[in-house]
Amino acid sequence: MKSFNWIYEHAQQHKSGEDIEALLPVPKSFEEMKQVPDDRILSDMVRRVFRAGLKHSLVDSKWPEFEKAFFGFDPEKISLMNDEQLENLMQNEKLIRHWGKIKSTRINAMLVHEKALQHDSFACFIAEWPTDNIIGLWELLKKQGNQLGGNSGSYFLRMIGKDTFILTDDVVAALKAQGVIEKKPTAKRDLIKVQDAFNQWQQESGRPLCQISRLLSYTVGW
Repeated sequence: MKSFNWIYEHAQQHKSGEDIEALLPVPKSFEEMKQVPDDRILSDMVRRVFRAGLKHSLVDSKWPEFEKAFFGFDPEKISLMNDEQLENLMQNEKLIRHWGKIKSTRINAMLVHEKALQHDSFACFIAEWPTDNIIGLWELLKKQGNQLGGNSGSYFLRMIGKDTFILTDDVVAALKAQGVIEKKPTAKRDLIKVQDAFNQWQQESGRPLCQISRLLSYTVGW
């Protein structure tokens, strides 16, 4: 496995002529993350679910109507919605009428509400989760939430500003080239190998996971 310096140098070569630092994402700080309202976090969580497999611009254009239909994404109110209320949303032509994703909204609202009761807010729960085990948070979102498996959980976390790497095709290719894994990681043992590699690069560089992830993606495909 190459050092972080090697990754950074090769990323710079790939992006020659560009300000590479300007291309890197910046996560929210611990305090900034804690201040995000839970309704905004749930809104982004549900938006990520609906974006999967669809053009983001299509989903985003309809989002004001989703905000109206789902009570401004108040987690407690959505948690209390009954089946009939959810079914009625399938008649709303202003929404994306995907029954599985509409049902998932209540499940994910229940997750947000439950964790908020346990940790003062869901934002606090997310902020306090250690990034050296971010794959553990992915697993929790997948198991306790709904339609947050695959890369959806990590994309959601990136949307709200939580530091995470994302296993895009380029990042997976880079990890394979570095000898960290042999194939796309799905098994827990392989995900642990990936987490360990990112933890090592973070210790070397002091950079957030999201920046290491983006830099890794720049080392392939040329």
